[in-house]
Amino acid sequence: MSSQQIQGQVEVKEEMGRSINYFEKFLTVWVGVCIIAGIILSQIIPGISTAIDSWQVAGISIPIGICLFLMMYPAMLNLQTSEIKKLGKNPKPILLTLISNWIIAPFVGFTMARIFLAGYEQLIVAIILLASSPCTAMVLVWGWMCEANQEQNVINTSINTITIMILYVPIVALLTGIQNIPINHLLLVLSVVFFIGLPLSLGIISKRVIISLKGLDWFDNTYRPFIGKVAIVALLTTLVVLFSLNGNVLLLNPDLLVLVSIPLLAGFAIVVGFNTIITKIFNLNYREAIITVIIGSSSHFEIAIATAITMYGIGSIAALGTTMGLFWEVPIMLGLVYLGRYLGKRGFWKWPEAALETCEIVDDRSIALEVQ
Repeated sequence: MSSQQIQGQVEVKEEMGRSINYFEKFLTVWVGVCIIAGIILSQIIPGISTAIDSWQVAGISIPIGICLFLMMYPAMLNLQTSEIKKLGKNPKPILLTLISNWIIAPFVGFTMARIFLAGYEQLIVAIILLASSPCTAMVLVWGWMCEANQEQNVINTSINTITIMILYVPIVALLTGIQNIPINHLLLVLSVVFFIGLPLSLGIISKRVIISLKGLDWFDNTYRPFIGKVAIVALLTTLVVLFSLNGNVLLLNPDLLVLVSIPLLAGFAIVVGFNTIITKIFNLNYREAIITVIIGSSSHFEIAIATAITMYGIGSIAALGTTMGLFWEVPIMLGLVYLGRYLGKRGFWKWPEAALETCEIVDDRSIALEVQ
């Protein structure tokens, strides 16, 4: 491998990667805290969340709509259309990921929901919404942590950002139709337009304007980290309100969250297992295989939560069900990072000496940067 290629790998890691911070690492803990806080609020100050939810337009709470929009906008900043042009360079791992995202994961989620959640229509819809929404944001962090191919990561997340606009509604409509669950298709379309289309449009426009005015370095190192923090605050605020509206339901039916977790965890296990085996069958090397497994197994829980709230309301069982996708996603993805590194080092996937040397060089450079 030439020095220019090695330097390119270093630059990819410095530009696209970052270590997961303390707050993100324990996001599941903060979600749990928000659940408890919301339930407590529902008992001691029940009127606050009700008053917030009363500010509505066309059935959508204005404050919650703003929070949901702020949850989605940062993910849209990851779109890089220039990277999609590189699809023909090494299409095999990209195509395997897309097959997992849009065929395997949705139908596995649907099957698990059908088996374990018979009679709970809104929980079935929650699983379908989660399984049909491939991740476009946090996978950049997971890919960095496991020393994956970040160029492939950016291509896949950019493609997912675009394809979710086209495929999300048809797949959700198909799977709910197979199960004979009536849904409001207009609200489903509106949720995609408002919570994906609008943030995507503003993301593209704002990115170009900010880079032209302030430069790429300021956009990547100042603007995006700030917006990321805003998104986390919006997410946690939404969860507090959501669980404050559903506090009584949860206290009377604590088994609901456990019940919806069973198909979620079973679905994760099946999809991760499938992706791990298929990358081995297609003889991918470690850096392509692990990012294929990660992106192919993760969910875009923000759009699932937003869609559930739009279709059923913030006080719905469906909205609660989608939050459990968020609750389990972070620890599962973290575990997958460490499992992938373990399998890579044990030779489960091809790990050529050149790739190993590159990773070591990048690691040394990263350590030096951290020390500085």
